[in-house]
Amino acid sequence: MTSFRRLVLAVLILAVGAGAVTLLAPGGLGDPQPEVVTEGVSADLYRDVVGVPAGVVRLGEHLALGAPLVLSAALAWVGWLGWGRRTGANAAVALTGAGAVLAYVTSEALKLVVDQERPCRAIADVPGWVPCPPAGDWSFPSNHSTVAGALATGLVLAAPRLAGFAVPAGLLAAAARVLAGVHYPHDVVAGLILGAAITAAVVVLLAPAVRRLVGPDRDRCAPGRPAQ
Repeated sequence: MTSFRRLVLAVLILAVGAGAVTLLAPGGLGDPQPEVVTEGVSADLYRDVVGVPAGVVRLGEHLALGAPLVLSAALAWVGWLGWGRRTGANAAVALTGAGAVLAYVTSEALKLVVDQERPCRAIADVPGWVPCPPAGDWSFPSNHSTVAGALATGLVLAAPRLAGFAVPAGLLAAAARVLAGVHYPHDVVAGLILGAAITAAVVVLLAPAVRRLVGPDRDRCAPGRPAQ
């Protein structure tokens, strides 16, 4: 794929991701008042999910924290196995870290623009089992879900055979934030899309440059194996 085609594809990925996140946003652009969501499909789903037994919520908290760590460990494992052998995988692993950081920073910026109140504060009729984040710690999009989406996408791009593990792990990390009562469903969906789109665009656009920095694929240059 030529550099121009990679650029077009990366821009297209970002445009689709930005469009999806914009559609999920509750508003708030240019509005000095916080966005308070109490009605709609997402609020109804939140009411249906939250209020489960405390033990399930605790499990959700562990999943929200543990899934990104497991995804990071899987990425490190793929990078270790590919060291010196599969520079394409190594490039995707290295760029996933950059994509995750960029996605996280973007999600933080969006929080300051949208100013959506946490559901645990906006919907008082639903009891929560975990402390609600302090006022001013906005809800849209979910940072945890953004990072989980970025890591899961990077793992799929680096090792497609692990998609059956990466995708459910990312979804579990996002769903756990709703279960804990600190995010609406649309928060976590937006976070997953944001993280996935930014990481995919970064890998698509920059992977060839990183591969050139790393050097030629040693498997391809090994004695007895013709160069491709």
